[in-house]
Amino acid sequence: MAAEKADVLLIGPPKRVIVNGLTGAFNVVKLPDAKERDKFFSESGPRVRAMAVAVTEERVDGPFMTRFPRLEIIASFGVGYDHIDAAWAGAHGITVTNTPDVLTEEVADTAIGLLLCTVREFPQAERYLRAGKWPQKNYPLSKATLRDRTVGMVGMGRIGQAIAQRLAAMHVPVVYHSRRPAVGVSYRHCPKLIDMAREVDILMVITPGGAETKNLINAEVLRALGPDGILINMARGSVVDEPALIKALQEKTILSAGLDVFAREPEVPAELIAMDHVVLFPHLGSASVATREKMDQLVVDNLLAWGAGKPPLTPVPETPWPPKQRKQS
Repeated sequence: MAAEKADVLLIGPPKRVIVNGLTGAFNVVKLPDAKERDKFFSESGPRVRAMAVAVTEERVDGPFMTRFPRLEIIASFGVGYDHIDAAWAGAHGITVTNTPDVLTEEVADTAIGLLLCTVREFPQAERYLRAGKWPQKNYPLSKATLRDRTVGMVGMGRIGQAIAQRLAAMHVPVVYHSRRPAVGVSYRHCPKLIDMAREVDILMVITPGGAETKNLINAEVLRALGPDGILINMARGSVVDEPALIKALQEKTILSAGLDVFAREPEVPAELIAMDHVVLFPHLGSASVATREKMDQLVVDNLLAWGAGKPPLTPVPETPWPPKQRKQS
């Protein structure tokens, strides 16, 4: 008699790669709308042993996980996993995986694109041309340049290193700040963020989100960056104190900003949209068909490995494999 298939709860849209990849090995069940969840929790919750989280908007916290007493693994889409309480999961014997590496180069490419757009005002120049203004007058010279500027990286993980390599190839000096020096990295480490902000011309933020980095880029850091400074945020909206950034841009405490992420996505403050000296992307970091499919496949591969009794491929640090014995809640 064939072994019973495990129930895997799909949270988020039914992406083709994820659904097709899981259907043969598991029973895939979809998380219902909020009004139907209590019934779902009581009827289906006890059977769910795994989750595939395809979105970052759904909060997977301790109270949510307790509704699934047999839960063993959560395979999450994306590098960031601050929407999941991984510390709680690890303490209760639940493994959390993410999708690193497969998106590193794509996000690094986007970061460089956002940086160039912000420094050289490329989107503004295109809008100028489309508005028919070029025949009357050339677009003004950009106020900033990458030449003779130093980029201070806030974070030096996989993606940070890929960005730094691109900058070095473009002859742009790089220094970085992180909690501890990165292993095998030759760029100069700055122990204090505020000191690095005073020293550099551009802050490139590519650090994890979550409570430890909330509002890491605050008014004090922006003042230290100075009136010629540029902020690029490729991390999470929570890492930047958004009201402080808006004030700094309005008062010209800094020169400009390029933002791929925001505090309350997809909502973007009207003050930022109204500013012509900032560049705003709708969270495009890894947003290509090819890369997103690789990320979806890694969600599938983590669950297939677990289902076959093998170690998951990319467990997060808070939930190393093998998991601890599950606590009773």
